[in-house]
Amino acid sequence: MEIEGRDFINTSPLKTVRFGGNVVATLAKFKQGDTSDYELLKHQLADPDIKDAQIINWLQEFRNCVTQLSKDHEQLIYVALRLPWLGRSPAVVEEYLAFLSNLVSAQTVYLRACLKMVVSNFTPKRVKICEGGVDISDSDDDDERKLSTLLKSLKSEDDKRGDLPRNFDQCHQALQLISRYVPSTSRFLMPILIENFPFVQKSSRTLECYVHNLLRVAVYIPSLRRDVLELIISRMLKLDVSAPRGEIEEVEENAVQQEMKGEEEGLFDMDEDVCSVKSSPEGTNVMVHPVAERLDTLMVVLLAFIKDMCHVNGCLDVERTKDLYKDLVCVFDKLILPTHASCHVQYALFYLCSFRLALAEAFLEHLWKLLQSLSHPAVLRQSAAGYMGSFLARANFLPVATVRACLDLLVPWLHLYIDSQDSGSRAYCDITLHGPFYNACQAVFYTLLFRHRNILEGDMKKGLAYLQGLNLERIVMCQLNPLKVCLPAVTNMFAAITRKYQLVFCYTIIERNNRHVLPVVRSSVGGDCVSTNTNPLDSFFPFDPYVLKRSSKLIEPLYQVWEEPADTEVDTVTTKRVRQCSDADEDDFLRGETPETKGVMGMTPGSYESHLHSPSSVGSPPIAFLQRPF
Repeated sequence: MEIEGRDFINTSPLKTVRFGGNVVATLAKFKQGDTSDYELLKHQLADPDIKDAQIINWLQEFRNCVTQLSKDHEQLIYVALRLPWLGRSPAVVEEYLAFLSNLVSAQTVYLRACLKMVVSNFTPKRVKICEGGVDISDSDDDDERKLSTLLKSLKSEDDKRGDLPRNFDQCHQALQLISRYVPSTSRFLMPILIENFPFVQKSSRTLECYVHNLLRVAVYIPSLRRDVLELIISRMLKLDVSAPRGEIEEVEENAVQQEMKGEEEGLFDMDEDVCSVKSSPEGTNVMVHPVAERLDTLMVVLLAFIKDMCHVNGCLDVERTKDLYKDLVCVFDKLILPTHASCHVQYALFYLCSFRLALAEAFLEHLWKLLQSLSHPAVLRQSAAGYMGSFLARANFLPVATVRACLDLLVPWLHLYIDSQDSGSRAYCDITLHGPFYNACQAVFYTLLFRHRNILEGDMKKGLAYLQGLNLERIVMCQLNPLKVCLPAVTNMFAAITRKYQLVFCYTIIERNNRHVLPVVRSSVGGDCVSTNTNPLDSFFPFDPYVLKRSSKLIEPLYQVWEEPADTEVDTVTTKRVRQCSDADEDDFLRGETPETKGVMGMTPGSYESHLHSPSSVGSPPIAFLQRPF
């Protein structure tokens, strides 16, 4: 049926029908006790098929009487805030933003509701498909294969993923307007951001979108940046400690073996669908381990944010970099340093320090102050020593001069500690009494394993004189006996290298220690050990090999891999362990030595109070991070 050339059945009416009076009249009737039009208004606003013209008309009327929208009309405002404005025509978006501005200016009682509405749109809406009679949601990760099927179906729809950046841009436009009209926005916003953070078991896509939007907020409200980083890193640490490096490697290796086995069995399989899946390049960088996949996705976002915040037009902005470094170090002290056995999150600071030598030296100086500070708990001092040794060994952007400068701090401190204990009643091997000392010893040994070549190359005579001047023999031979508690892989390799250059002869002490079974010791895992503990310090090396696939592309160029000295005779056990590793796994001679610890050592804060700072102006300069696709 056509009327005046228009398809009447298949097109919307030219003018929408509206019932009841205008908003002003409805509010007046409500005040007098007549709620019929008031309920009708709420019903029309909640109509899922509401048209753009209707939304604009309603919002204009709300703006005209915004001073009358007191707390008595809370339910009506909540319905109005839920209007589907995202993705609508520019006229609807513009009118809705104007309504928000007027509302928070005239009725600050609705500030929280407005902020919650915006933040609730920081993640994609849940989309469900039916597969085999079972509903699957893109927000659940119980079955990664089902999730991948869902995401493929989403891509085939009307470019729904392409709508996300536009919707997110409109959300941030709304937040910036609100922060302009209400200077105390940051005070109310941070608790809402914490409350709405998705559960860490949600899909990688959901977590990626939310974290990306949090970091965008940190750009135009810089007073929230430290709190935002703290929130993000705390959630990432939960993922990190629940996915030990050894477990990730085992799962990924098993997946590769299964794939190779499947390829062999299906060598003559001519099924087109199977071939297309196997040859797809999209899956090459996807982690099979579900937790590792989520963590890898978030690390990519975080490292991209760090890079873009520190660079302007491709050049390093020193002041912005220093500000971000200060925020990250504060988060490091509060969350990362007390967390035992985290494998990847700490690489955010590792990556930032690679931008400028002064940053790396400032980080080392910070760790050094923590190590020698008696006001800090021993467990944090021990962790600082582990970070210092691991950073010196693994950061290939550190020049040998910086390494030597740190050794010139650590080694004299060890000698002074020995001097202070030799004449006392505690001059015996005890981890609980001398934990920071033993971790500092292990940091020195570990650093020399990786850096002795750099120290000796160029001028062997001067390099040997420097190493001899460290007087390592006194440290090894002292009554505190550090070789007894350091990791066997470290002590064996250190003994081999120092014997080669005739610095120290450690094997007599190692053999004597091996004849004495270590007593039962404490462990962060809990309980008592009934067998000999090969890691009595309960230590770990924070910058051991990075195994996440996509984010590793930024870390690998900065990373010093382990290169075993070919002409050094090593203890038989250590040699056997190294040879058992495949060529891809030979990076770390400690592989298999350091026990994986599931859990967090120390206190991880459960609450995050925002700082009472005014937000920055809306006109903050855009950075490349804001334009990254999802």
